[in-house]
Amino acid sequence: VAALWKNDKRRYIKTSSYAVYLIHLNRHLIPFFGEGGLPSDKEVQSFVDNQLEKGLSEKTVRESMLLFKMIIRYGEEEGIWPHAVYKVRFPAHFGKQREVVSLTKKQQRTLSHYLLENFSFRNIGILICLHTGLRIGEVCALQWRDIDLENNEFHISKTVQRVFLSDGPDKEYYISLGPPKTPSSHRDIPLSDELIKILGPLKGIVNEDYFVVSNAPDPLEPRYYRDYFKKLMKNLGLPPVRFHCLRHTFATRCIEGKCDYKTVSAILGHASLATTMDIYVHPGHDDKKRCIDQMAGLIGG
Repeated sequence: VAALWKNDKRRYIKTSSYAVYLIHLNRHLIPFFGEGGLPSDKEVQSFVDNQLEKGLSEKTVRESMLLFKMIIRYGEEEGIWPHAVYKVRFPAHFGKQREVVSLTKKQQRTLSHYLLENFSFRNIGILICLHTGLRIGEVCALQWRDIDLENNEFHISKTVQRVFLSDGPDKEYYISLGPPKTPSSHRDIPLSDELIKILGPLKGIVNEDYFVVSNAPDPLEPRYYRDYFKKLMKNLGLPPVRFHCLRHTFATRCIEGKCDYKTVSAILGHASLATTMDIYVHPGHDDKKRCIDQMAGLIGG
């Protein structure tokens, strides 16, 4: 049924989305359910428990379950098996929100100082991420013609990613330059004064069709950029954080600066304000006390 579903589904979705489905199918679902027919409730719950015990995140397991239900529904629509409803439980200790890791202000100053004092196109890309919160695929896809100095803004309209065509022993993949993560990821981001000073002189001498981070006709693959960033952080004696930490750092500084949440969400290209609120907005004791005092002030004498 999964094979039939794949042949039908691949005609209607992006290749990158299809590749993600293949990974979940070949790494998790097929190895567990094998050649069996319609699974029982007990078997499906066992799958969830098994995957979590292996160390997979709840997010990954839920994504696998979403794909599982799509295949089950397809089998039902094709008359292969009867209607089935599964009630899956996740242990209470799973599902806790992952802590957002961002650089401290001191660490950010150390990194920014190095990037400004040591010119390279890869360093410029890291600096851009600190000032805009771009995702790694978005900054790798940024071309010089996407930098609009007339209006002093970036035009974000594409992303670079490695897309797997198969997940077998002989993995096949290609580097995709396509639309960004969500429709809301198509956005314009204002240039900071610091970036204008750096990028302005370069725009007059670079090839407009070249990619900023590679300064070449082809984009730098994100995984190589991650490796570069990891070595850079180690050499600077900074924490071994993920590249995505730059995005978190930008958002954290915005929230600390009391920026409007909806504006921050638009700059980040989140699909909804709720995403920004869930990840970055966590009122502390002082915020709660101030709220209580304001409320009391309105009704007090």
